[in-house]
Amino acid sequence: MKQTSLFALLSQGLEATLRDDNVWWRSESIFGLPPMKRWAFEPVLRGLKHGVTPVTVLRGPRQIGKTTLLNQVIDFLLNEGVSPKRIFRVQFDELPALKNVAEPILELSRWYADTILGKTLNKAAQDGEQAFLFFDEVQNLDDWAPQLKHLVDIQPVRVVVTGSSALRIEAGRDSLAGRITTLEMGPLLLREIAALRQFGEIPGMLRGNGLGSLKDKSFWRELRDLGEKHCDIRAQAFEAFSERGAYPTAQARTDRPWEAIADLLNETVIRRAIQHDLRMGPRGQKRDEHLLEEVFRLACRYVGQSPSQGLYLTELKRSMNANIGWQRVLAYLKFLDGTLLLRLIEPLELRLKRKRGAYKLCLCDHAIRAAWLQEVIPLSPPALEKATHLSVLAGHIAESTAGYFLRSIIGLDVAHFPERSGEPEVDFILTVGDQRIPLEVKYRRRIEYQDTVGLRSFMEKVHYNARFGVLVTLLDEGGSDDPRIVSVPLSTLLLLR
Repeated sequence: MKQTSLFALLSQGLEATLRDDNVWWRSESIFGLPPMKRWAFEPVLRGLKHGVTPVTVLRGPRQIGKTTLLNQVIDFLLNEGVSPKRIFRVQFDELPALKNVAEPILELSRWYADTILGKTLNKAAQDGEQAFLFFDEVQNLDDWAPQLKHLVDIQPVRVVVTGSSALRIEAGRDSLAGRITTLEMGPLLLREIAALRQFGEIPGMLRGNGLGSLKDKSFWRELRDLGEKHCDIRAQAFEAFSERGAYPTAQARTDRPWEAIADLLNETVIRRAIQHDLRMGPRGQKRDEHLLEEVFRLACRYVGQSPSQGLYLTELKRSMNANIGWQRVLAYLKFLDGTLLLRLIEPLELRLKRKRGAYKLCLCDHAIRAAWLQEVIPLSPPALEKATHLSVLAGHIAESTAGYFLRSIIGLDVAHFPERSGEPEVDFILTVGDQRIPLEVKYRRRIEYQDTVGLRSFMEKVHYNARFGVLVTLLDEGGSDDPRIVSVPLSTLLLLR
């Protein structure tokens, strides 16, 4: 397709759209901003104003509030007295015409400098009017990273970009090395649900000064104490999480029945990812939408588990009446992992160069599974007490919840430890520096001695360098009398951040 200059397209309405999207240029305020600011607000604002890198990347699944957060940051800057003309926002998933532009980021920046600032970006910075650029869903552009690299290398600007594709965002990291700081924002944290639903305030344990505190057993004991201190608020928030998941819309619109929320999640999150974000492959090759749906359905069905290759292939042959090769299935699993709806947790043995093992499947939110499979599984202790026949499945979902939550912490290495000769399975292995922390999820009312065999076996192997282990439980009661094991309920683990 012939590529066009931006200025030729502007006459066809693109300029009007850009002006409509930047309402502050007309001295108008942004309509409908929620009062609650998510945890990433402060890090994004700090990175934008004083960060050591010129670009802050905020990534996360669709519909978790990335665009809202950008608008809140813009609103804060305006209220702080920043001139409206210094702020430029582009929502790339709403401007399909830009696909025909050779270098849209660079072209748009030139247009903004010429038309809105009335001076070059360099001159604006010299005059104390450094520009703040916000590029929403930037991964939809081809070669966005080289363009952004060129822009920040040449022009003294501060940039925030968002993306709902980890694959495409990660693909840009090499060319942007040393120029970006990455934040990952998933669905609502438990303490954010408490604040949104006005149950109360709970502070997060893990601060922004690194992961070193995770290596101390005393930190996990303090986390347990934090949960007990705020037990009433924590219980209310976890009950709300159990009922509706952690997508902002689900918790903000409690006036809407779950069925309406499920339809919304299916259409705006899952189908949007499958039909839009993953539709086109390299060189314009279309991916099989039906196969993507079936692979995602299997991921939902076997959530928190590590299905074998044979299981995937047998299930797909039964549902699609076709022979699908494993490499194709694996590629589609990785595509789904790239949307951040799903995390594939690697077995630790891969990193130790041992025999291959299966990925563990962890979903971003159990509400996604409930919506796609039309099957609601409760997680809170009171709800599970009324539905004991769902306890095993709830245990798998609890494991998935813990895995995705831990995997979303930037810089934290998370793997699982499959059973092998002489060594029992451990659900997750956290690695911080040279220290490993085994973490086992036993989501049941009564914990038996054999439930901690995996933790104790792992800790007893000196070469794993695991000084203590963490047991994630259903209830507050301790699950082990082993002094090396710290017990925390899932609801308290989710207060880590």
